[in-house]
Amino acid sequence: MKPRKNSRVRWASLTLVMVAGISCLWWFWDSSRVESMETASGYQMKFRTAGDRIEMYQDQKWQPFFVKGVNLGASLPGHYPGELPITKEDYLRWFAMIDEMGANVIRVYTIHPPAFYEALVEYNRKNAGSPLYLLQGIWSPEEQLIEKKDAYLPEIREEFRQEIRDAVGAVYGDITLPEKSGKASGTYRANAGPYLLGWHTGTEWDPVMVENTNKRHAKAASYLGTHFQTTAKATAFEAWLAEMVDTVAQEEGKHGWQHPMTFTNWVTTDPLSHPGEPIYQEDMVSVDPTHIRAASWDAGYFASYHVYPYYPDFFRFDPALQQVKNDEGEIDTYKSYLRQLKAYHKDMPIMVTEYGVPASWGMAHLGNLGRDQGGHTEKEQGEIDAALMREIAEEGYAGGIVFAWQDEWFKKTWNTMRFELPEDRRSLWINVLTNESLFGLLGMYPNKDGVLNMDGDRSDWDNLPAEEKKRLDLGVPGFQEVWMAHDEGYVYIMAQLDHAFDPQKEKLNFGVDTTPGGNRHASELGKVTLDEGLETLVTLGKDEESEIRIAAGYDPHTRLYGKAYGMLPVKEEELRDDSGVFKPWKLAVGLEMEPPDSKEYHPLEEVAVGKLARGTTDPASADYDSLAAWQAKGNIVELRLPWMLLGFTDPSSLTVMGYAGEGKTLQTVKTQGIRLLPWIAQRADGKPESLAQAISLYPVTKLPRYTWQPWEEVRYHERKKQSYAILQKAYREIRPALLQK
Repeated sequence: MKPRKNSRVRWASLTLVMVAGISCLWWFWDSSRVESMETASGYQMKFRTAGDRIEMYQDQKWQPFFVKGVNLGASLPGHYPGELPITKEDYLRWFAMIDEMGANVIRVYTIHPPAFYEALVEYNRKNAGSPLYLLQGIWSPEEQLIEKKDAYLPEIREEFRQEIRDAVGAVYGDITLPEKSGKASGTYRANAGPYLLGWHTGTEWDPVMVENTNKRHAKAASYLGTHFQTTAKATAFEAWLAEMVDTVAQEEGKHGWQHPMTFTNWVTTDPLSHPGEPIYQEDMVSVDPTHIRAASWDAGYFASYHVYPYYPDFFRFDPALQQVKNDEGEIDTYKSYLRQLKAYHKDMPIMVTEYGVPASWGMAHLGNLGRDQGGHTEKEQGEIDAALMREIAEEGYAGGIVFAWQDEWFKKTWNTMRFELPEDRRSLWINVLTNESLFGLLGMYPNKDGVLNMDGDRSDWDNLPAEEKKRLDLGVPGFQEVWMAHDEGYVYIMAQLDHAFDPQKEKLNFGVDTTPGGNRHASELGKVTLDEGLETLVTLGKDEESEIRIAAGYDPHTRLYGKAYGMLPVKEEELRDDSGVFKPWKLAVGLEMEPPDSKEYHPLEEVAVGKLARGTTDPASADYDSLAAWQAKGNIVELRLPWMLLGFTDPSSLTVMGYAGEGKTLQTVKTQGIRLLPWIAQRADGKPESLAQAISLYPVTKLPRYTWQPWEEVRYHERKKQSYAILQKAYREIRPALLQK
C-alpha cells in the first residue's frame, strides 16, 4: 500500500456535478480532502480491521480506533419512521450535540433521506479535525423473513439485494430513489463515503427463520464470492449472509472504496451455549460470524452484537455467568457475558452496536444489578449506560454504540401494546409506560413538560394561558381550588387546599371517572354508594401509600393475563362491575413459561407501576426527578398522571379501555371526559364514614367534566436528559483496554 491524501479524481463525476450547478461542487471537493490510503489494487481505505482492532488511517499511518457511538433513529414525535420527518437543520443540530457528548460514530439502521448525508458531509467539512463517522445499516426484509421463514426465497433475496444497491448509492451520493411508502426517497448527491466507518448489514435474525432456512437448504451451506466466503463450518443461513455481505462489498467497490464489513447479530443467535436459558427458542440456533471470512477485502470484517443486560433471561438464570465480579465486587452477568463472547471471537474485532436502558415509567424485563428494561430515572439511565460502556471497553471490545440518540414515540413494547389502541395513533402521544419509547439521551418531551413543574408552586399554573387549563367548580370541603390541564403525555392536577397538606396526618384522594361502570362503593368510601363508578383511585400520602390503583373489574392486566391467558389467579367476584376493590396497577415483565416451550416452569412475573413518587419535575432544579409524579408545599398540591394509568388507550382520539371484551382483545370506547372526585381522609378519626358523608353531598354525575379536543398534530420540545452529561463524562474518560496493548 502507499499513502495518499486525495481520492482519485473522477472527471466524469466532476462533469456531472458541474452540470448540476456550481453550488454542488463542495460535496465533491470535501470528499476528496479526506485522508485515506490507496491499496495495491487501487481502492481507497480510511478504516480497516487488524487483529482484534479497528484502525483508522490518520497522519499517514494506521492508528487504533475505538468506537464511542450512538444509534440514531428516523422518527420524531407525531410521525412514524417511514414518514422521514427529520430535516437537515435537525440533523446538524443533533450532530453538534453528539460531537459535544464525545461520540465519534453515528449508526443508522437504514437509508435516511438525502438531508442526512448532506448534513453529515457539511458538518464534517466544518469540523475536519474531529469528524463524526458513519456506520451505515442496511435493512433486511425483516417482516417477510419472519413470516415466510426462508431466506432463500427469490423475492426476499432480490429485495435485500436492491436495498443493498440503494444503500450504497445513497451513501456515495450517486442515486435517485423513487417515492415508496415507508422508504427514503429523493436525489442523493452528497458523497458521505469518505466518512464511512463500515457497513452493518441486516437486522436481528429470527431464530425460527434461521433454523428453518438451515434445514430447507442444508446442501447450500457454502458460498465462494468475489470478496467474502464461508468456512467449512458454515450453515445455509450463514452462506446466505456471506452472499449479502459480499454483495455490499461488490457494490461499494464500484465507487473505488473499501470499508470494514459486519452483519447485525444479537444474543439470541450468538454462537455460545446458554444452558441456563429457560426458553428453548432463545438458544436454539446460532449465526456465527467466524464462519464467514474476507477473502479479498483489505478493509476487513468484524463481529457485532446487540447486547442488553436484561434479555434474554439467561442473564439472570445461567450459573455459567455468575462467576465474574465488577469493580464494586458484585456478581456481574453482563461483564461475564462480554468476556465469554470476546474469548470466542479470537483475532477479530467485536463491537457492541446496541446497549443501554430506557428512562421510562414502565418496564418490560428484569435484569441483574437493577439493570432493568425501564423503571429508571434519567440519572439512573445515565449511570447504567456509562457502566455498561466502561465494561465494553474493559473487556477489549472495538467499541460500543448506545441505544439511542432520541426518544421515539411510535415505538411499542410487548407488555403495553395491547393497551394502545388504535395502534396507528401511537405516535401522537407519549406513553411513558412503554419503555421502548424512552431509550433516548435526547428527550422528546410533551408540550407542558418544563412549563407545569410539579414543585408545589402554583405560579406556573397562573401563567398558563386560559385556554390550556380548566378550573373545576367542585365545592368539595377542604378544597379551595382544583385545576386541570393535559398534554401529549400526562393529565395535570393542581389543588389548593384550605390548609397545609400534611401526609403524616391525612391522605389526599382523587377518584377518577372516565366511562360508565366502575366502583360505586369501596372501603375507601365508607358506607356511601356513589351514583357513578370510579375507574381509578389516586392516593397521596406517605411515600409507601402514594399510588394510583385501578378498579378490579377494569384492570386490563388481570383481565388479559388472568382471564384470557390463565397465567394469574382470578377472583370472579373482583371481575364483576362495582366489585368495590381497587388493585395496584401492574405490568407483566415475564410471561408464564412451561415445557415444552421452556426447560422448566416459570410463573408470570409482574411489577407495580402505579406508585407515585414525590419530587420535582423542574429540569432546572438540582433535585429534578424525571419519574416524579407529585409535590406539595403548604396548601398547594400538584400531580401529573400518565394517560395509560387512567385507562386511556389513545388520548388523542379520546379513547379509553372499555369494560367489555372477551379473550385476548379488550374493547375500547370513547370518553366524554374526566370527572374528578377529591376528598381528604384524616388519619386521626379513622372513620371513612365522615369523609363519605361529605362525598355524598356531591353526586359524581353532577361533577364537571374535564374535556379536550382530539388532536392530529403534536406539540413537543427536545432537551438533553440527565443521562447525556453522565455518558458524556464516561465517553471522555474511557481508556479502552484494546488501545493499551
